[in-house]
Amino acid sequence: MKQEQKTPERTLNKKMLERLIIIHNAIKAGMYPDVPRLQKLYCEQTGYSKVGEATIYRDIDMLRTYFHAPLEFDRDKGGYYYMDDNWDFALNSISTEDVFYLSAAKTLLSSFEGSPIYDSISEVINFVTDTQGIGKSSLLKRIAVPPVPKVNIDHQIWKKLLDAIRNNLIVEFDYNGRWNTETTHRKVSPYQFLFDDGSCFLFGFSFERNAERIFSLSRIKNLVVTSEHFELPEDFDFSSRCGGGKFGAFMSDNSVDFVIDCYNDTREFVKERMLADNQKITDFDDEEKTRVEFSSTQTLRVMEWILSQGSHAIPVSPDWFVDNWKMTVKTMMKRVKGDFS
Repeated sequence: MKQEQKTPERTLNKKMLERLIIIHNAIKAGMYPDVPRLQKLYCEQTGYSKVGEATIYRDIDMLRTYFHAPLEFDRDKGGYYYMDDNWDFALNSISTEDVFYLSAAKTLLSSFEGSPIYDSISEVINFVTDTQGIGKSSLLKRIAVPPVPKVNIDHQIWKKLLDAIRNNLIVEFDYNGRWNTETTHRKVSPYQFLFDDGSCFLFGFSFERNAERIFSLSRIKNLVVTSEHFELPEDFDFSSRCGGGKFGAFMSDNSVDFVIDCYNDTREFVKERMLADNQKITDFDDEEKTRVEFSSTQTLRVMEWILSQGSHAIPVSPDWFVDNWKMTVKTMMKRVKGDFS
């Protein structure tokens, strides 16, 4: 018999799940199938003309390593069997409630529809739910995500970056920043993908800036994955760079202590949400205001949030931040007066 080989980490997809279920059912039925028999079964049940021997071997390894199947090969009977007769493939025992929540997860991710990761996740969820023979619940129509602006992502760039992240390979690309629209060349150690408000970002170490930076995938051009490896830091996770703030995919170098006075409906808004890990809320009912205090490195996003609240959110400190807010408001007023003069 051909010796089985361990395979690198693989991504579950619809075709793979199809094969895994067919392989599992044949083994569970006590057929003691070998690889040629599993190849034949797969083609018979799916209508495909062929499937490679190496593919079946990788699927068998996936059952062992990913799903922890007690799978062994019986040389006397010439095929595979389960050492534990009670073991079952998780997809065969998924409940109606689980199917509902899987389908709901797809709905909750709909703001990223059209992105490569949404397409891949949807394919797997659709296959799992269809496999159970359970139609779409009418209750799913009662769960919705309001439409948000979406950013197109180049699928080839996504695939290249995914490969670079998986193998810790340095990438190079041309980039147009949010403020500096001039095209610059970047060399980056890619740490993570960040998904925020319908957009996808790359978080990593920029050699040109000698610092960690965030890049919008939609602005990345001429991407090249190099053969140069990098060492992924143990504390690479983006969330640890936010200083406790929860304002999405943005960060600056230093954490800032914010104090903001809130009025009218914004008072209830800040009470209902956790803007940062160390958030402190103080009510001043005699002044009809609520003060929120917290720390965050996401200075720009904090400013954007305050401006979005209009006159209902007024920054109190730090002083330089208050000055920037005042300057922004004055500039807005000048432009409004210019439009209506």
